[in-house]
Amino acid sequence: MTIRRAARDLMSAALIAAASLGATAGDSLSQAVPRKQEAPDKDPTVNAARYTTGLVAGSPQSTEFAVAQDIATTLATNQETGPHGEVALRVLPMVGNGGQRNVLDVLTLAGADMAIVPVVLADRLRDGRTFGDIRSKIVYVAPLFPEEFHLLVGAGVKNLSDLAGKKVSLGEDGGTAAVLGLEVLNALGVKADTVNLGLDASIDALRKGEIAGALLVSASPIDALARATQFAAVRLMPIPLTDALKRDYQQAIITHTDYPAILGVEEYVPTIAVRSALFAYDWPKRSQRYQLMELFVQTFFARFPDFLADSHHPAWRHVDLAETVPGWKRFEVADRWLAKHSNDGTVVRGTVQGATGDAVRPRSPLFPDFRRPNEDEQPTAPPQAAPQGDKQP
Repeated sequence: MTIRRAARDLMSAALIAAASLGATAGDSLSQAVPRKQEAPDKDPTVNAARYTTGLVAGSPQSTEFAVAQDIATTLATNQETGPHGEVALRVLPMVGNGGQRNVLDVLTLAGADMAIVPVVLADRLRDGRTFGDIRSKIVYVAPLFPEEFHLLVGAGVKNLSDLAGKKVSLGEDGGTAAVLGLEVLNALGVKADTVNLGLDASIDALRKGEIAGALLVSASPIDALARATQFAAVRLMPIPLTDALKRDYQQAIITHTDYPAILGVEEYVPTIAVRSALFAYDWPKRSQRYQLMELFVQTFFARFPDFLADSHHPAWRHVDLAETVPGWKRFEVADRWLAKHSNDGTVVRGTVQGATGDAVRPRSPLFPDFRRPNEDEQPTAPPQAAPQGDKQP
C-alpha cells in the first residue's frame, strides 16, 4: 500500500509539473531564447571570426540569398589580405527561411549578425512579443526591396475562389509565405488546405495535380522559379490589393521581363508585395562585433553604386538607403554615415522608385480590366481577372 501511495504521489507531482510547464511555455518564447554571445575564436593565431559577419537570408533558391551572395562577393573584392589570407571584412551568407527563423537566428546565433526580413513580419514578431521585447535587441541597417507574392496555380484554377478547400503550398513552415501568405489568404476569404513544400516539390506537385496552388514570397525575378517553370504547365494568379490589405501591403506588378517563360511580351500580373529590410543585432558599443558591423556599414554604403550594375540582381534598383523603417531604430553608424553624405552627391538609391515592375503598356491583354496607373495614381486591382491560360494575341 505504501508503494502504491508513493507511486500515486509521484505521478501527481509529475502531472502538476507538466501542467505548470505547459501553462508557462505559451506565455512567451523569449524564455527559450538564450543569451547572445560573441563567436569564439577557433584558432587564436588566425582569429578569422572577428573579420567575418554572418548574414541570414532565405533558402538557397530565393532572391534574398542571391542578394546576400551579391553582398559577400562584392565587398570581398579590392581588400588587402593578411598573412593567413584573411580580409578585413568578410560577409558569410547563411541559409534561413526568410521568416521567423531569420529573426531568431540573429537573436541567438553567435555568428549571425544580420538578416534580411520583411518589415511586416518583423513588426508582427515585435508587437506579438514572440521572442520577447526585441526592440532593444534589433536595429535596422537599411530598407531593401519589395518582396512580391507569387501565386502559382495549376490546371483547373480560374480564380482565387477555386482554391477554397484545395491544397495550397505556403513554402517552409515559419517562412514568410507560411506566415504572411496564410494571413493574406484569410483576408481574401480563401480557406485553403495549406501544406508546406519547397519550390521544386511545389512545382512537381502542381504538375502532377497533387496541389492546386503554391505561394512564394521573394523579390522578382526568382531565378530558380524561372528555371523550374520553364517546362511546367503553371500560371501566375493575380492577388488583389483589397482595403483589408492596404495597411501592410503594397501594389506590385510581375512582368514578362521577370518571367519570359510564363508571361508574354505585353503581359503582366498584378499582385501584392511587402518591403524588406536589413536588420542587425544591436551589439554593445566597443565590442568586437559592433566594430565589425561599423566597418560593414561604412563599406556597404560606400560601395552601394556597385550593386546597381547589370551584373547584380535587378532588385537592387529598388533600394533607397536613405528611407526609414517606421517603428524601428536605425543602427547609429548608418545614421551618421547618411547624415555625413546627405549633400555630397553620394549615390544612396537605385534607379527604380515607386511602383514595382518594369514599364509596360497601359493595359495588359492578359488582364484587360487592370490598368497600370500613372506615376501619380494609386494602382487598382482587377475585379475579376481572366484566367492566364486564355492568352490573347
